[in-house]
Amino acid sequence: MASNPSNENRIREEICVTGRSLYERRYTVGSAGNISARLDDGWLITPTDACLGRLDPADIAKVDRRGNHVSGGRPSKTLALHRRIYENNAEARGVVHTHSTHLVALTLAGVWKSEDVLPPITPYYVMKVGHVPLIAYRRPGDPTVAEEVAALASKVRAVLLERLGPVVWEKSVSHASYALEELEETAQLYLSTMPRPEPLSEAAIEDLKATFNARW
Repeated sequence: MASNPSNENRIREEICVTGRSLYERRYTVGSAGNISARLDDGWLITPTDACLGRLDPADIAKVDRRGNHVSGGRPSKTLALHRRIYENNAEARGVVHTHSTHLVALTLAGVWKSEDVLPPITPYYVMKVGHVPLIAYRRPGDPTVAEEVAALASKVRAVLLERLGPVVWEKSVSHASYALEELEETAQLYLSTMPRPEPLSEAAIEDLKATFNARW
């Protein structure tokens, strides 16, 4: 099934707007990070070594369902990672990866737990992000990372790559960026608070799950 041209153009614009917003607020710098979106006939993904703050909708790479490059710039080297997320989570329509300062710093300083990089210290972290496991360091683009994340893609909405930063997927590019921003904000709060803040109580988390259908 071919994608609707007007819908594809809207998503291209959404990728550019999101990239520029993240770049201008220093969630990513230089040519780091990448963004993708699922289409009916494949995927869109930012070109390799592109600056997220200076994206051109026409340069966004398009890849068909077989992974063949159709148009635009050369796809990001993390294409395999993005594809494996989409293949294992039918609800995911957008993926955002950045090298956000506080989340990278968290992996350098030491995460809370390998299966939960941050404790549930705020209600919106529980509601908008949920559990975030740590993926041990491997070079950018290493295919084994894609397989590790694929195994988790249906269970969580984000992972944290050691020394590289978060990868977040949601029902759209914009919603993925919102969850990423909440994740980065929580990391900043956690790292800047001494002594380290205590998690919300089990009762408080159960209340969020019951009231807001939080996925925790």
